[in-house]
Amino acid sequence: MNRTGLAACAAALAVAVAGCTGEGADSGGQGAGQAPEPGLEGFYAQEIDWGGCEDGGDGFECGVYEVPLDYGDPEGERLEIAVKRLPAEGGAQGSLLVNPGGPGGSGYDYAGAAASVVGPDVRDRFDVVGFDPRGVARSEPIACLDQEGMDDYLGTDVLSEDGDADPAEVTDAGVERLEEGNRAFVEGCEERAGDLMMHMGTASVARDMDVLRAVLGDEDLNYLGKSYGTMIGAVYADLFPERVGAVVLDGALDPGLDQLQAGIEQAGGFETALRAFVEDCQGQRDCPVQGGDAEAGAAWIEGLLERAGREPLDNPSGDGREIGRARAELGIAGALYSEATWPDLRAALTEADEEHSGGGLLALGDQMYGRDDEEDYLNSTSALVAVNCSDSPSPRDPEAYREAAERAEEEYPLFGASFSWAAMTCAYWPEEAVAEQREPTAAGADPILVVGTTRDSATPYEWSQKLAETLESGVLLSRDGDGHTGYRMGDACVDRAVEAYLLDREVPEDGEACMP
Repeated sequence: MNRTGLAACAAALAVAVAGCTGEGADSGGQGAGQAPEPGLEGFYAQEIDWGGCEDGGDGFECGVYEVPLDYGDPEGERLEIAVKRLPAEGGAQGSLLVNPGGPGGSGYDYAGAAASVVGPDVRDRFDVVGFDPRGVARSEPIACLDQEGMDDYLGTDVLSEDGDADPAEVTDAGVERLEEGNRAFVEGCEERAGDLMMHMGTASVARDMDVLRAVLGDEDLNYLGKSYGTMIGAVYADLFPERVGAVVLDGALDPGLDQLQAGIEQAGGFETALRAFVEDCQGQRDCPVQGGDAEAGAAWIEGLLERAGREPLDNPSGDGREIGRARAELGIAGALYSEATWPDLRAALTEADEEHSGGGLLALGDQMYGRDDEEDYLNSTSALVAVNCSDSPSPRDPEAYREAAERAEEEYPLFGASFSWAAMTCAYWPEEAVAEQREPTAAGADPILVVGTTRDSATPYEWSQKLAETLESGVLLSRDGDGHTGYRMGDACVDRAVEAYLLDREVPEDGEACMP
């Protein structure tokens, strides 16, 4: 496979992978009872000129605010950050900032979906506010490759000695090809967004969020972050513990992992989710997966991927993209984020098996990357890689990725090798843009609620356990279920607990579990 079955298959795979923070260990902003750091006063004192939203939407207001590109040089270049809010339906008790993850996910769009993102009682009491983080969508978007280049980055297969697209057995020539492709991605970032790529780390995003908190007039930050959004929230709490209000971190990342380690562990999450899908599928009349149990079903899917590696599936779209193992694997992984897409995955696997057509799998992968919208497709992947590579150091020796792929394949035969190669882009990221890794403790912060789902695909349950332990005031709420994240995923127990915390600061018992 290639850097995306091999490599991007996880770098972008998710809507999730990221290390920790680093860029700017000091708060540099406005803590409780203290003025902004010299040079930042103007940013904290600005006002947003709220107006209508270009994308419409009844009741929503939109605007922009400014932040420094580099918090170490507040007099230098500025960035405009796009914001969207839905004013509270009742008497507002403040703002609730929301972020869906990524990196590269649009908080602006997430706020636009407030009716499904949070419950009616929350909308009644809070202004729901979302912003596009720096480099994302409407906030000075970073784009490292054109569409053709991004298609190659996400879908080219690299063959092993026997002619298979096996990510665990890449030839020396294949490794060289991966090196070339990953270097080209980074060079594209340098050419198109050289200054911005140096300041894409989560610590800068967290500081941008503190400016927004002040601009909105809130004394404390109330926040709902999902997936990578949990990292933004955790870093914020570490930088500004006195400013923590009600903070929910749902589907958490483990801040102690570098990109390569995170990719391997994320592979485990996807394989857990795949087996849950197989078990469910085998009870459905339209299930194409053969075998009498989850292990046999997973082996059947692996066989289908191997066949796609040897003989690419037909592409009915006619757009010229080859549907080999890399793109087939992306489609499978994309469908594992939610039980709602399991029927689509059953249909896509049936089509691939019976008709040798990859149209369904291609569509599922495109949906994950937003490829139906060219700008979103280009930017979301570029932003994801830029943040991931900025947030923690990664090995610089290509052999480290080969060795990791071989080891990971033994433990996670379906996704392990490809997810290991996925982090390889970070081997070429400018070292001066990479933060030192540290684990946020948020010492002195009020209780922070961490929500973990036991069979979460993109953010393994163990990551939520780890983050709740790392944060001094972390409290873990567990959801026994499938799909990515827990709140508003159909579990009334989780929804009640989260909303009691947001609305009334009722903190559940640490380790409380919601069972089906």
